[in-house]
Amino acid sequence: MSPKASRVVVWVALLAGVTLLLAGTLILIATAIPETERSRALASIEDPFGLVLVIVIGLCAATGFAARGLVRRYVDPLRRIIEGARIQLSANLAHRVGPEGSAETQELSRICNAFSERYEGLQRDVEVRIREANAVLEEEKNRLAALMSELTQCVLVCNVEGRILLYNQRAKQLLSAGSDGQRDSVLAGLVGLGRSVFGVIDRHLVVHALENVCHRIDQGDTHPLANFVATLPSGTLIRAQMAPVFGQGREISGFVLTIEDIKRSVEMEGQRDTLLQSLTQGTRASLATIRAAVENMIAFPEMDPLRRSQFTHIISDEAGKLSGLIDQKEAEYAKSLKGQARLEPMLGRDLISAVQRSVESRLGMHTNTDDIAAPLWLQVDSYTLVQAITYLATRLREEIRIRDLRFRLRSEGRLAQFDLIWAGGYLSVDTVLAFENDPFTAGGLASPLTLNDVVTQHGGELFYQFDRPRMTSCYRLLLPLTEAAEMPLAPTPLTSRPEYYDFDLFHQPGQSHELDDRLLTDLTYTVFDTETTGLEPSRGDEIIQIGAVRIVNGRMLQQETFDHFVNPRRKLSKDSIKVTGLTSEMLASHPTIERVLPAFHRFCEETVLVAHNAAFDMRFLQLKEESTGIRFAQPVLDTLLLSAVLHQDFDLHQLEAIAERLGIKVIGRHTALGDAIVAAEVFLKMIPLLAEKGIRSLKQARDASERTFYARVKY
Repeated sequence: MSPKASRVVVWVALLAGVTLLLAGTLILIATAIPETERSRALASIEDPFGLVLVIVIGLCAATGFAARGLVRRYVDPLRRIIEGARIQLSANLAHRVGPEGSAETQELSRICNAFSERYEGLQRDVEVRIREANAVLEEEKNRLAALMSELTQCVLVCNVEGRILLYNQRAKQLLSAGSDGQRDSVLAGLVGLGRSVFGVIDRHLVVHALENVCHRIDQGDTHPLANFVATLPSGTLIRAQMAPVFGQGREISGFVLTIEDIKRSVEMEGQRDTLLQSLTQGTRASLATIRAAVENMIAFPEMDPLRRSQFTHIISDEAGKLSGLIDQKEAEYAKSLKGQARLEPMLGRDLISAVQRSVESRLGMHTNTDDIAAPLWLQVDSYTLVQAITYLATRLREEIRIRDLRFRLRSEGRLAQFDLIWAGGYLSVDTVLAFENDPFTAGGLASPLTLNDVVTQHGGELFYQFDRPRMTSCYRLLLPLTEAAEMPLAPTPLTSRPEYYDFDLFHQPGQSHELDDRLLTDLTYTVFDTETTGLEPSRGDEIIQIGAVRIVNGRMLQQETFDHFVNPRRKLSKDSIKVTGLTSEMLASHPTIERVLPAFHRFCEETVLVAHNAAFDMRFLQLKEESTGIRFAQPVLDTLLLSAVLHQDFDLHQLEAIAERLGIKVIGRHTALGDAIVAAEVFLKMIPLLAEKGIRSLKQARDASERTFYARVKY
């Protein structure tokens, strides 16, 4: 029951009681007085109705004053004691209920405070024991954190949905760098706990690698690893190795990605190749000159025979050496082309299995194998090669109605013969040329590459042949064999839970559920605040700073923040300068809102927005939708409204007042990031208090907020 309803009930109850008491007294008096005297008394009253009205008004006034006094003395103190005790129980043990009201309510407040002090003492004892019990785990956590920070490789740990659970600083630096190698504020928002790895690495590559890992597990491989090459949004070329993380029952609960920047090495190889080609061409020109000289000398027999013989042998020897050098360099060049960083060792049977899964799942065709040789190691880009063969199967199905395919893998010297076989369906020369030279598409994926491009990339050959006696057709792909890859040891299982990493997200529900039905404890939040030139967004005031911090799995991640100043391109008001300490000159060198807002949008996408007095901040963002094309459509929660829901008997709902009630130390007020951090701490304290009132889901929190008075405030 609300405070207003409580007061009305008390007032009505007192009025009814006094009225009944007065009516009963009058009836008793009337029955005790003789009838003659009653008649005489009534006759003496000139206006009985007026007298009754005066009595009623007096009774109402007296009852109102009495009810007001009783409510202030008994009801209001009791309600504040209840709210204070709830804060003590769920949010702030150090909060104390002030003594007020009657002696009984004051005694009750002292008892509540005494219980709180005892509970706080017990809680401190429990915390001491927990700290002692976690000493070893803390040491292991520090070792892991130190190891992660010192690793030269970039490391990401993700759950099966691709949500990032762990990353080291090198991964943050690499994945947040722009094309110039410097930190990019837009890309920086893509890496963080709970963010999707698919924001920086192509989803199809990751899924393909995970399928290969699962297949190798099914085949009994004890070290199931997969490798792939990807291009980051910045254009950086990386090589990634995937290793599974197992949960209970050997089920994959996530994966580890170790990432290496190979852009520079590929560029260096390209430069080396260019140098080799120019060297080869120059050498061939010199060789042609030497040979021409030899021919001229031979053409003139009048030259002294001995001298001519000496020149002839010298030039012939040099020509032979140059020819040998050219052959050697050409061989080395061909070898380097075949061993480029994009190709990784892979078992032939794993390649065929990947092709079968792709063809069957995407095209619905039936496949089988024929004559798979003993373990053959190939040097391939498995993703591109699987897509190319799937494209070839697509053309066969669509153009000559092939429904069944057979795959065969055999060794032929230093080459592997990968055969794609089908019954009948002879291909003309024009059809073969079209298959091999058209850019391919497979399973809805488009690529600028052709089959010939892929074959050339792998240093192989491709040709079609038709077996007339058996009436079968075959596409044969010749691929170079390589040595068996030395498989690294599987990573040690991570048993500790470092403070800055969040392995509990392995068990978080997916993003496919409706947010309104999700529990507040399960959601990811971006708590933000803005500083502005003034308080009237509709009259031209502008944002001068945006600060935000993320809440993931019930923890505020202070290392994942957004803090940017904004050039408002207008003068700041005196009040704004006084509050923020910023001036127009200080902001002149910073980017405008058109550059900052897309970065903030990227930082907070797929999260619920939280702010204190959010209507004010959201109004500034909404007014920029037309000029920037950025729209913040995610749900919004307001700590001001939630405070009004939780603390109906408290008059103050400013951020400082709420923080003081909940025992939060306020630091860095009137900076956007400082206010965002305080609001985040307040919001985390509010979640258990809301749960006690039966407000557990996002929809329940939003509905309760909308019913408060403050929700009607507009900007």
